[in-house]
Amino acid sequence: MILGMDRRAELGQFLRSRRARLKPEETGLPDYGGRRRVPGLRREELAQLAGVSVDYYVRLEQGRTDHVSQAVLDAVARALRLGPDERRHLGNLARPRPAAREPRPVRRVLPGLQRLLDSMSDVPAYVLGPDTEVLAWNRPAAALITDFGALEPGRRQKARMVFLDEASRELYADWEQKAADVVAYLRLGAGRHPHDPGLSALIGELSMGSRDFARLWAGQEVRDKTRGSYGFRHPVVGPLELAFETFRLPDDPDQALVAYTVEPGSPSEAALRLLLSLEATDRPGGAPVAGPDAAPGGPAVPAFARGRREQAR
Repeated sequence: MILGMDRRAELGQFLRSRRARLKPEETGLPDYGGRRRVPGLRREELAQLAGVSVDYYVRLEQGRTDHVSQAVLDAVARALRLGPDERRHLGNLARPRPAAREPRPVRRVLPGLQRLLDSMSDVPAYVLGPDTEVLAWNRPAAALITDFGALEPGRRQKARMVFLDEASRELYADWEQKAADVVAYLRLGAGRHPHDPGLSALIGELSMGSRDFARLWAGQEVRDKTRGSYGFRHPVVGPLELAFETFRLPDDPDQALVAYTVEPGSPSEAALRLLLSLEATDRPGGAPVAGPDAAPGGPAVPAFARGRREQAR
């Protein structure tokens, strides 16, 4: 668990977990008839594949190499068969530990980005931070997922919703996949911001409050949110299947715009249209647009969406 992010300990745990998932036969090494005391490759086998000494690799797993070269990291990544996100995570963990505690960055979206969200009247969309906090959103996203405006600012993390809110657990048809994706994204953010006190506190809270989170966190999976699809079991309009695309902000890669779309002519398109029609009908006159400054309990979404959260409390 990252509490005050011990980068060295995290580096060792990550390398051991990636080494354990490799099968000897996948790398051309003998498996000795399957007679191995532990799964995966031995340290000396991984060192051989990476072209480094066993002693050096052992020190790397123990976090005792502060100035590891990029060439060595690349060799280890190839030997471990890491994907692009895992390679970036390895690089973040292997950097020399900063001398001072990192200040928590102010994460706010630009007004132009909020206007873009508001203009997407039939596309559920939101902006996600590295700790899974929903920094900004539009009305379709609030109607589809939850009343973000009713949540206290600073407590709008998707991770908190997915693991600690029963309504969110019921919303996703494949909750286990959604939960795994959230944890993998959160670990990526933790690697980039190892001394962010808010992020560390969130991980600690979830580890104590959810056995599912603790189980998934121990798996050391790391994965960015790029594209994919989720099935929803919406309490008002029923099942929907939505695809999502993620767009990183060029001047702030810690912020990502996530937009959901439906297949034209599909039952999901009809269900989404119905949902947005109900949202527009139920919208109070003169209600403010959804966004990060929406007051808790304010009219950010229609009454039926607010009722979902109230039932879960």
